[in-house]
Amino acid sequence: MLAKRIIPCLDVADGRVKKGVHFVNLKDVGDPVAIAAAYEKQGADELVFLDITATNEKRQTMSSVVEAVSKQVFMPLTVGGGIKNLADMERMLKAGADKTAINSAAVANPALISQGAEWFGSQAVVVAIDVRWDPVAGKYFVYTHGGQQKTDLEAVAWAKKAVELGAGELLITSMDCDGTKDGFDLKLYQTIGRVVNVPIIASGGAGKIQDFVDVFEQTPVTGALAASVFHFKELTIPQVKQMLAKKGVPVRQ
Repeated sequence: MLAKRIIPCLDVADGRVKKGVHFVNLKDVGDPVAIAAAYEKQGADELVFLDITATNEKRQTMSSVVEAVSKQVFMPLTVGGGIKNLADMERMLKAGADKTAINSAAVANPALISQGAEWFGSQAVVVAIDVRWDPVAGKYFVYTHGGQQKTDLEAVAWAKKAVELGAGELLITSMDCDGTKDGFDLKLYQTIGRVVNVPIIASGGAGKIQDFVDVFEQTPVTGALAASVFHFKELTIPQVKQMLAKKGVPVRQ
């Protein structure tokens, strides 16, 4: 079995790492370059860098910050936020990203997934999906523009289509769980895991070590992403990995 991945996330706005709850009320965390270097030392398996205001501000991802971060880390780096076309994807890859994450642009133009996979390889194309449960409809729906715009796309169907179009990986964030520290949405990842055959990164809700154990033991996800618990030093990556190993979950030490 492949080793499970522990992945810190840097949500960046105005050149600083931020963190909120349910995608709002952002608090300043610090300098992305320094934080990335610290996670490298802790033994993070990968790092996700999301320029969380680029799409709504209608600007490109901050390539200078990406370049600075990439010089500090040797682990795989996924970059997203404001990536609208192949040129943007190429710019991020040249700045040091190993993978590009597309969300709003993929919804607006699904062909971008196929084009990106053809030009850069499917392993470089991560489709990020921000999801919220609709209790009336009894379904998960996709949100774009930093979680601000609801679409009529049902999340499970969109995840399946994204993979069919060439996505090499899915980064799925539960907006309901984001920043709550109440645990991952296990039902969401179980449901999507049944219809796709690519790696899935679970995002939203990590609050304690048992949350990582649960998501790896009870769903097919291959990576668990967290921000708050690592940024504010409530947990360290070595602590999480030690417990996972103790529970029999394969991890890189």
